[in-house]
Amino acid sequence: MPAIRYELMKTCARTGARLGRVHTPHGTIETPAFMPVGTQATVKGMTPEEMKEVGAEIILSNTYHLFLRPGHEIVREAGGLHAFMHWDRPILTDSGGFQVFSLSSLRNIKEDGVTFRSHIDGSKKFLSPEMSIEVQNALGADIIMSFDECAPYPCDYPYAKRSMEMTTRWAKRCQIAHKRPEDQALFGIVQGSTYKELRIESAKQLVELDFPGYSIGGLSVGEPGAIMNDILEHTVPHLPKEKPRYLMGVGSPDYLIDGALRGIDMFDCVLPTRIGRNGTIFTANGRIIVRDAKYARDFTPLDPECGCYVCKNYTRGYIRHLFKAGELLGLRLATWHNLHFLLHLMEQIRQALREDRLPEFRTEFFLKYGYTL
Repeated sequence: MPAIRYELMKTCARTGARLGRVHTPHGTIETPAFMPVGTQATVKGMTPEEMKEVGAEIILSNTYHLFLRPGHEIVREAGGLHAFMHWDRPILTDSGGFQVFSLSSLRNIKEDGVTFRSHIDGSKKFLSPEMSIEVQNALGADIIMSFDECAPYPCDYPYAKRSMEMTTRWAKRCQIAHKRPEDQALFGIVQGSTYKELRIESAKQLVELDFPGYSIGGLSVGEPGAIMNDILEHTVPHLPKEKPRYLMGVGSPDYLIDGALRGIDMFDCVLPTRIGRNGTIFTANGRIIVRDAKYARDFTPLDPECGCYVCKNYTRGYIRHLFKAGELLGLRLATWHNLHFLLHLMEQIRQALREDRLPEFRTEFFLKYGYTL
C-alpha cells in the first residue's frame, strides 16, 4: 500500500477545482487544504491543542531549520517529529531547498548539492538530495519533498532551464535515497520559473517518475498574481488526476481561492502567523492593522463575522492594548484568529465546491474583501 492515498470526491465541470481527501498514516486531510507552517516544529505562539481547535488537519515543518537546530538525529531519538512536537495529525516537511537559496547569502550550487553558511552561526554546511531525504526520513513526516532548486524571480530562460533540469535529476536521486516509502510519501516538485514550456516539461518529466503526489514550487516569489495563475493553468493539466497537487508557499486569501479554482489541493504559507505577530488581521471586509490608534476605543471583535475563540472573547481595543504594552498574548490572539480565518476560508471553498458555486463564491469574497475582480 502507498504511504498516502488521494480520494477525488468531486471535480467542478466549470473550473477543474477538486474536492477530495488525502489519507495519511496520521489521519485524513480534507482538500482543498491550507497547511499552517510550524517552521521549527512549532506554529509560533500556538500549542498543538490550540491548532486542533482552529481546525488544522496538517502542519508543515521545515527541513532546513530542523537540520541546523536541533539536528535530525535528536528528533529521530525523540521518536520523530510527531512525538517531538506532540502532534498526532499529519505533518509535511519541505526539502530545505527554498531556505538554502533564500536565507543563505553564501552558497555554492553544484550538481552534487549545495554548500552554504548557516544563518545561525555562519558554519559551513552541505545539503544534497540524499542528505535532504536522510534528514526527512529521520524527521518522519507523512509527506516529504524532493530537494529542488527554487529559481529566483525574475530569471532568464537559460538559467530557468538549467535549474529545472537539475531539479529533475535531483528528484531521481531523492527517489533512490528514500528509505521509508511505505509510511512517507515523497512528492516531486515542478519548477521552471515563469516559462510555461519549462513548467510543462518539468511536469511531464516528474510524472514519468511516478511520485505519490506533485508540488508546484517557485511561484508566489514576487511575480504578479496573473502570471502565477497563468502558469497554474498551463501546468496543472499535465499532473495526474488521481494524485494530490500542492502549491508551495501560497497563503493569501485571493491566491488560495484562485489556486483552488485551478485544481490545487494543498497550500502552505507563513503569512497568517507572520502578519498576525505584527498586528495585521484578516477580516471578512479586508485586512486591518489592530495596532492603529483608531482601534483604541473599539470594543468590537477583530472580525464581527468570525466565530473563533478570539472574536467571541476579546475586542480590538483590548488586543491593541496588548500590542502597545508588548504583551505576548496580543501576538497569540492575532495569530489564533488569522489561522482560524484561513482554515475557515478553506471550509467555505470546499462547501462552495459541493454546491457548484465556487466562481460565484470568489466574486462575493473578492468584492467584500476589497480585491480587484
